[in-house]
Amino acid sequence: MPTPTTPGPNQESVWNYPRPPALESEDRRIRVVFNEATIADTTDALRVLETSHPPVYYLPPGDIATEHLERERQTTMCEFKGRAEYYTVAVGDRSSRSAAWGYPSPTDRFTELQDHVTFYASKVDACYVGDEEARAQEGDFYGGWITDDVVGPFKGGPGTMGW
Repeated sequence: MPTPTTPGPNQESVWNYPRPPALESEDRRIRVVFNEATIADTTDALRVLETSHPPVYYLPPGDIATEHLERERQTTMCEFKGRAEYYTVAVGDRSSRSAAWGYPSPTDRFTELQDHVTFYASKVDACYVGDEEARAQEGDFYGGWITDDVVGPFKGGPGTMGW
């Protein structure tokens, strides 16, 4: 097991997040940019917090330019949230496969996530939490967004599978 980084002022440690994960409202502005277009922009996001993972921000469908999302056949199963559906993001002549996902029929504990969508920071041009550009969680399995107010170490990279 890794040694958690001690959070500084106005920081939180992902090692203090619960498992099973928690769901909470996020009132900071959340934006997603792809191919010079803002494809999502909200102050009504939800964030999922899970031990060892940076937050994953889910945006309501009314604040997403859904015409830029193309549903894929791919699905995965989360033991906590249910079956995820994936989307290709396409703007103009560019596209990014499996760049977004959501839970159209989440488990009872996560019903607030219904029809919300989140994006892999590594598969779009930029994701913002407030005015800060988020960094992608290493690996492309969990999809968390790393900002300066969250400390790890973070699960996802090589050698972290057993955490």
